[in-house]
Amino acid sequence: MRVVILGSTRGMGRALARLMAERGDRLFLLGRDSEVLAKTARDLEVRAGSGLQIGIGICDLEQPQSLGPALAEADATLGGFDCVVVTAGIFASQAELENDPEATRRILEVDFVRTIEFCEEARRRLLTGGGGTLCVFSSVAGERGRKPVILYGAAKAGLSTYLEGLDHKFRRQGLVTVCVKPGFVKTGMTAGHKPPPFAGEPNAVARRVLRAIDRGTPVVYAPGAWRWIMLVIRHLPRTVMRRIGF
Repeated sequence: MRVVILGSTRGMGRALARLMAERGDRLFLLGRDSEVLAKTARDLEVRAGSGLQIGIGICDLEQPQSLGPALAEADATLGGFDCVVVTAGIFASQAELENDPEATRRILEVDFVRTIEFCEEARRRLLTGGGGTLCVFSSVAGERGRKPVILYGAAKAGLSTYLEGLDHKFRRQGLVTVCVKPGFVKTGMTAGHKPPPFAGEPNAVARRVLRAIDRGTPVVYAPGAWRWIMLVIRHLPRTVMRRIGF
């Protein structure tokens, strides 16, 4: 499989890229830092051990002019692609965002507006090539309006709704959309935050996501326990939601 990954140098993106490289997928890595991208690509080439070179390109969700050219470069290098994975994004706590309008604007732009702009470019290219898979990391934070993650959750809720709409409209044309809804995963993004029960490890979550990509599962919770946790949370009355700190 020919795969483009935006956000492969850290956390979940890196764990998923390692699994794909080890099974022989051809990869093109997109990110903001060419030096870090090159280092990641060399690591993956060694792990794969197949002699296959991994391409890299600059793409920054805060630089919208970079989105189209980055996918065009990946397309040209791989000779088309079958799958695009988006794990890139930013996180900040509600307390950090409430008194910082600039940080609020940034998280809404990166996690919602720019991510969707990138996905739209990927969608057009995948459909032009006959179809493929668009796998995007959203979050369980978008399932309900919650006090600890109001702004971050709003961005992820919008992203999840967008991905569901894509799945409804384009699956028959060959575009398979996989919306990943991780709970708390022990990555650099969550460093400094106390892990809750059911916190996931990156490698285990990556294996679950890869199975979802291979099977074309439209929504995947990771770790799997979050599927049942969120089933309960979605049905809690607002009066209960106000009282609990979840």
